Amino acid sequence: MSASGFRTERDSMGELKVPADALYGAQTQRAVDNFPISGITMPFPVIRAIGLIKRACAQVNTEFGLLDPDIAASIREAADRVCGGQMAGQFPIDVFQTGSGTSSNMNVNEVLAHVATDIGGQTVHPNDHVNMGQSSNDVFPTAIHVSACLEIHERLLPAMEHLAETIERRAEELNGYVKTGRTHLMDAMPVTIGQELSGWAAQVRHGADRIRAALPRLETLTQGGTAVGTGINAPEGFGPRVAAELRSITGVPFTSMDSYFEGQSSQDAAVEMSGQLKTYATSLMKIANDLRWMNSGPLAGLGEIALVPLQPGSSIMPGKVNPVIPESVAMVGAQVTGNDATITVAGQSGNFQLNVMLPVIAYNLQQSIELLTNASAVLADKAIAGFTVNDDKLREALDRNPILVTALNSVIGYEQGAAIAKKAYADGRPLIEVAREMTELSEEELKSLLDPARLTGGGLVK
Repeated sequence: MSASGFRTERDSMGELKVPADALYGAQTQRAVDNFPISGITMPFPVIRAIGLIKRACAQVNTEFGLLDPDIAASIREAADRVCGGQMAGQFPIDVFQTGSGTSSNMNVNEVLAHVATDIGGQTVHPNDHVNMGQSSNDVFPTAIHVSACLEIHERLLPAMEHLAETIERRAEELNGYVKTGRTHLMDAMPVTIGQELSGWAAQVRHGADRIRAALPRLETLTQGGTAVGTGINAPEGFGPRVAAELRSITGVPFTSMDSYFEGQSSQDAAVEMSGQLKTYATSLMKIANDLRWMNSGPLAGLGEIALVPLQPGSSIMPGKVNPVIPESVAMVGAQVTGNDATITVAGQSGNFQLNVMLPVIAYNLQQSIELLTNASAVLADKAIAGFTVNDDKLREALDRNPILVTALNSVIGYEQGAAIAKKAYADGRPLIEVAREMTELSEEELKSLLDPARLTGGGLVK
């Protein structure tokens, strides 16, 4: 090791200077030097997934009698440290790297070899031992699936459940509040706030159902296909054994793919899941925009609800408070939609036996999952859980809503109803007052027929 803070490492291309305190080797350093593109490194869930794969492969290689048990034990312990987040800073390679993810695979191989050598006291080679029976071409596609499945099971689905439960609780609490419904952003027949929120809850729950429906394809793994899908240099049965080991470690029902050729040449399961994430992002944007409209004002907008004030809304207008959480969630919706477009294009980039945009698929899929997870929790806790209803505003709008005349159609007919609605709107008068003048219906009959609460059906629509 030199006094300059570097040490010399060697790979098949020759010698290279590596930072003295780095746990990685020459191949990682070459990738760092070659790809100064974005400054964005591989998300930790992907590194964790590669660590889990290496752990599982070391175990299976030992069971096949191919790997020294002591070396395997050292690799497994090193992998546990990587998966536990103890090696932060040792995975510096840019996301925009070689399309197979070889650089990140070798980065993990080198770190594990270095740490395992220290643990066991005997030399562990990144290729011969850590990467035994594997190729970047099956490791990285497997890591995309494993990382996405773990984040969805462990974080996203629980966050979606929390959001759905929060909306449903508020729907029950607020179902007594009747408001003007709107279609085309124009006044329509009344609904309760509870009924309106029940639609949001259904969107979230159906989003979770769609994601769960796509999981079985994502839970199939291409590990065992090695370089081109034929399984070269891996023992027969290696892939299913690795999938079983990962299933045991994680509790996720991973299985081995029927066709490694599909798994390495395409990323259809990731594209499918991204589409379901985009659908949920679309739902969140709809909910966020509804909240923004309902909260708008407080004087010149709808002013139906008041979101919890969280921070000053303007650097120049004192007292202004903005709907910051719905705005943040809407931006998440936009970002996830863009991520899906990237994943779609990347998914089309399978040439013969290998997709060559794997790292950008991994990055965008992980970002979408993380954004949706965090946005779901924030929307539930900082917007929906605490907003209050401005009942006076709701009543004022209902009293002047000419569309309530729809309830009289079966009694006075569409044409007379339209005339009443137009006059009430033109005169700026309550509908019931105009209807009393233009029909022979009594005050009691009109109050019954035009009662907004009765017109909603009264309960939550489930």
